[in-house]
Parts: sequence; C-alpha cells; structure tokens
Amino acid sequence: MPVEMSAKELVKLVGASGGPLLLDVRDADEVAAWPMQGALNIPLRELADRLGQVPTDRPIVTVCASGNRSRTAAEVLEAAGYEVANLTGGMAAWGQVYDTAQFQVPDASIVQVRRRGKGCLSYVIGAGDEAYVVDPSLDSDVYQQAAGERGWRITRVFDTHLHADHLSGARALAEMAGASLHLNPADPFSFEFTPLADGERFGLPGGAELAVAVLHTPGHTEGSTMFFVDDSAVLSGDTIFVDGVGRPDLAERAEEFARNLHGSLSEKVLPLPDDVTVLPAHYGDGVAVVPDEVVGARLGELRQSVDALSLDEEAFVSWATARVTERPPNYRAIIEVNRGGSRSTPGFPRELEAGPNRCSA
Repeated sequence: MPVEMSAKELVKLVGASGGPLLLDVRDADEVAAWPMQGALNIPLRELADRLGQVPTDRPIVTVCASGNRSRTAAEVLEAAGYEVANLTGGMAAWGQVYDTAQFQVPDASIVQVRRRGKGCLSYVIGAGDEAYVVDPSLDSDVYQQAAGERGWRITRVFDTHLHADHLSGARALAEMAGASLHLNPADPFSFEFTPLADGERFGLPGGAELAVAVLHTPGHTEGSTMFFVDDSAVLSGDTIFVDGVGRPDLAERAEEFARNLHGSLSEKVLPLPDDVTVLPAHYGDGVAVVPDEVVGARLGELRQSVDALSLDEEAFVSWATARVTERPPNYRAIIEVNRGGSRSTPGFPRELEAGPNRCSA
C-alpha cells in the first residue's frame, strides 16, 4: 500500500528544493475551481493511459478532493514503480494547514503565518514579551503557539478589513487570548470592538510601533486599513499584493470602489520609500511560496512588476472594472458571519470558505 502523507508533513516540502511532484488527479473543473499550486493535473480516469507524462526523477504525492481518488492513483503509480505517497484528506486537509516564516525589522519580529491551501497570510508582530496579531484565520491555537514559542503574550488583535473570502478568527482569538480587538468602524461590524483611528500608534516593548493607516479613500472594502511596522514594513491587507492589487467589485460598486482604490494606492502606498517591504493578506496561484521565506516584496520592485500601479485614475478604473469576475463562493454568507450577523455554535461553518482566495484584481 502507498505511504500516507499528512498536510502538515507536505507543507514542509512544497516549494523547497528537491521537493516532490504534486500530481492532482481531480477532474479539470475541480482543479479550475480550486487549483493546487504547482501541481500536474491528470484526472484519475486518464492516469493509466498517461503514465508516460509522469516524471520518474522525483517522488510523487497524489492529491484529490478528500484523499480517496488520490489513494487509488497512488496504488497505480506504485505498481508502475514510482516512489509515491498519498495526501491524506486531500484538498480539504490542505486548506487547513499552516506554516510560518519570520521577517525581522529593527525593533520587532514579524511572523508570517501562511495558510497554504487558501493563500491567506496573517501576522504575529512581537517584541519583548508582547505580540499583536493581524488578520488571523480561525485556528486560534496556531497564533497562540507562534507567540508562545517566542515568549510573547498576545495583547491586541486586528483585522485589516471585513474579509469576504475566508472566515476571520480575530474575535475568537481576542477572546481566547484575553486581548483587545481593534477594527475599522467603517466596515459594518455588529459586535463590540475598539475602533481604529488613522494615525493611531500601538507600542511594543523595546520601541517598536504598529502604526495605523485607515484608508479614507478605500477600495477593497469601505473599512480597509494598513499597518506599518517600524516604518520598515507595511501590512497591506487586500489593498496591494505581490502580484496585483485588491479587486474593487466585491461590494457591487465596482467603478466607485475602483476610483477609491486608485486613490488609496496613490495617496497611501506609492509615496512610501522603495525599500519598504509590502506584506499582503493574500497571494495568488502564480506566487512561489518557499519554506522559511516570507511572501512579500519591496515597494520598488512592485512599482516595476505590477502594471496597475502606473495607471492614471481613468485608465485604472477602466482596467479594474473590465476585470470584474465571479465573486468568491458564499462570500455574502462569509461577510455575514465575519461582521457578526450570525455565528454558529460551537464553531464556525468552515465549509463556507472552501476553495482559494479570490480577492485580487
């Protein structure tokens, strides 16, 4: 029988030099709806006739939705002489696995928490014995562990905006850690929190500061917010990514929000120095993720690689509105949960957020 590999084991290998080949045996429509980054797709029913297309020079990990079809595929490959393992739990398990990478600024450490199957990025910023968390996903223990391993206690939790593609864990983490919860009141949250104000600063031991930039001309949502750490890094939320900018059509006001987004970029992002590191809340399928290296880029690099940043307002609006695509599945229900309008007990309805992020334009 083929070896079984857990998502936690696989996440340490994907993107690393000499890592395995991922063989996705789902049907093409399933892959289109939720691709696994870097995987070769050969549907299970075609595998026996296409074995010649599967490389023999590296180990194989087979993938499907839940781990059943991929186990059959692994058996076919093993019988043909391949070194192969099956991803236990398939994409369902991959969507819940995390890894971390650390980025150092002068007076603090930034731990990037990556939810690889969703392309979601969140951050634990720590110095001395304290830490702040920005954009946490549902699994609060991941952030508690990241902080605890470094001798930090989580004292504040933030979201950059009202998320539409995944369920926020900010409220749950704040409750678990006994931390204060800070949000932009421009988004329609219906539970208690501490409102953020533009220019507000939160100090950490040793002199590090988390500075707030509330976007008065928002784009992705009306309450979009960015956070600066020691003037060296910007946690950009869904305003700008390493491969694009935030999509402005989630609120069904695409032209208005596209103009706002252009204003946000022009007034809050582009005036920053080229050596500021942009650390976004998401990344797309084309972004390489390497173990122990943060997903991020210097702003000077993004000026060259993200064409939208060079467009004037009218050209930007035309470009952005022409790229309107299908909204994330269940995004209305996800927003409703995240704003506090509904909350299942004892947990959140995780099935709402299955699939990749779709927050970039």
